[in-house]
Parts: sequence; structure tokens; C-alpha cells
Amino acid sequence: MIYSVGSGKFTGTGVVLAGVEMAPKTFIALLRGINVSGRNMIPMPDLRSLCAELGWEEVQSYIQSGNLVFKAKSKPAQLETELEQAIERRFGFTISIIVRAAAVWPDYIRDNPFPDASQSAPNHVMLALSKAKPKPDGIEKLQARAVVGERIVQVGDALWLLYAEGVAKSKLSPGLLDRLVGSPVTTRNWRTVLKLHEMAGPFSSQE
Repeated sequence: MIYSVGSGKFTGTGVVLAGVEMAPKTFIALLRGINVSGRNMIPMPDLRSLCAELGWEEVQSYIQSGNLVFKAKSKPAQLETELEQAIERRFGFTISIIVRAAAVWPDYIRDNPFPDASQSAPNHVMLALSKAKPKPDGIEKLQARAVVGERIVQVGDALWLLYAEGVAKSKLSPGLLDRLVGSPVTTRNWRTVLKLHEMAGPFSSQE
């Protein structure tokens, strides 16, 4: 039986001692609008150092577009705010950051509605995550603006986009996604989704 020492409350199985810190959990952060050169450029070594200053642990980055895997003790929304504010202070510009627990990443991979296209054209399949829950009518409005062959499917809090002719020819711009979904959205192709899962490691599903 779990109880909090000093509170007399039972909460489950086992014992939780008052004042004992929670173990850090693994998270994945997606930075939106980070460029390889020019405007909004952040060198990944500098970004990793900044995360370490925030107290995040075992920080890894993947390619220049802004993908992080790390351990921390806070909630996703708090981690988003911490890094957004730290980037504004350090680099002088504002970007949106979306954080998810690494423990949910296997669900995204399992629920991909475009498995065949992911095998044949992984750069044409995108996982899109938003700051807030997508608007109920967002998918319908996005699909109405899609070109021939493009499909948008919502699974849980994730949107999946299939760009049959490639992203470059699409009319589904970042600004349109934000407006119709209702909050900032960032996308990652299937290859990046798999790589981040690999970086997070098998331990993430047990946290």
C-alpha cells in the first residue's frame, strides 16, 4: 500500500517518503523555425549547453532543425516555457517549442496511418504536433485546402500528413497549420520520428 509519510494518505502500492525527489524522465523536444543558416540559427552545441544550464540531463540533439532528447523532472508545458524563455534571453528571438514524454513516442510510431508510404517515401510522411489539442474542425478544414493526393489524419494528439507529391508543392503552409489547428504546430518526417525514438532508448517506455 502506498502512503505519503506524514500525510497518512494511501495512494497505491509501495511507500513514498515525504521529500524524496521524483526521478528524471526522458523527454523529446521539437524546436520550430530553427534554420541551418541565417535567421533563427542556433548551433546545436550551444543549445545543448543551454539545456544543461536549465538542469536538464543527458541532452542529445539531432540535426540542425532542432530536435532534443533529454532527461528532466518537470512537466512538458513547464519545460517548453523554460527553454523558450532561455532561448529568447540568450539568442534574442522567440520560437515555439513542443515537448512530449518519450514514453508516448512508441504510440506515435505504432499509430502511423501511412505505413506503406513511410516505407517507400519516408520524407513525404510527417508527424505534426501542436502546443494545444487540435481544434475539432481543424482536420476537415486542412483537408479542404490539400492538393491532390495529400491526406491528413488525426490520431490522438498527433496529426499525420501525407504529401504525395512532396512538401515543396503543398499549400499546407506552417501559418495555415497553426491557424486551423489552433496553436503552433511543428512537423517531423518519418525518418526523424524513428531516429528520435532510437535516441530516447528502450528505457523511455518504462518511465
